[in-house]
Amino acid sequence: MNMRQPERILLVDDEKRIRNLLRLYLEKESFLIEEAADGIEAIRKIRANDYQLIVLDLMLPGMNGIEVCRSIREMKRTPVMMVTAQGDEFGKIKGFEAGADDYVTKPFSPRELVLRVKAILNRTSGMNPEILAIPANKLVFPFLSIDTLARQVLVQDTEIRLTLKEYELLYFLARNAGIAYTREDLLRAVWRNETANKSEYRTVDTHVKRIREKLNAAADEAGKMVYTVWGLGYSLRP
Repeated sequence: MNMRQPERILLVDDEKRIRNLLRLYLEKESFLIEEAADGIEAIRKIRANDYQLIVLDLMLPGMNGIEVCRSIREMKRTPVMMVTAQGDEFGKIKGFEAGADDYVTKPFSPRELVLRVKAILNRTSGMNPEILAIPANKLVFPFLSIDTLARQVLVQDTEIRLTLKEYELLYFLARNAGIAYTREDLLRAVWRNETANKSEYRTVDTHVKRIREKLNAAADEAGKMVYTVWGLGYSLRP
């Protein structure tokens, strides 16, 4: 019987106290933990090693978390959880644009971070390591491509102009292509609305409609990729 290998996580934070605290909680869950105190050290370790997750502080000295995340996405698809300051909406947006998969806000509960870590690893545990190791600044599908560094969406050779939230929604679906999400899931993941209710579902429907219209204007097949899963929600299906 094959035993599952423990996941390897890199903690990137200039505060040793934070690294020690996270190491304590994550090692209790049997994760293998490595640390980096700044962006340069993190990039060096990421080049040399394969991790299943990188927990990355936004406010690093010198090379900040956004720059580190962009550098990671030029090398690998390793999931990145960004740690941001409370109320830093701009930092969250820039983090997603740079390729972050999720974020947690300081001050945070270590237990909350552990739960988020497990959720990301559960989503990505089936990914082939060779896929995780290829450059990820572009998501490419038959009719659609997304450049996550330039925040550019192309249908064939036509650039599609999206609002920020339309882009974030399309990017989230594309990054998790083939997975069906409820409207509640999308409100939480894209709008960061942890108390979403049915009265707000129309927000998701409206954004999906606009995305389809813009994609269809360039190529009908592209719009069809944003698929309605009846009774559930939406999925991007290449």
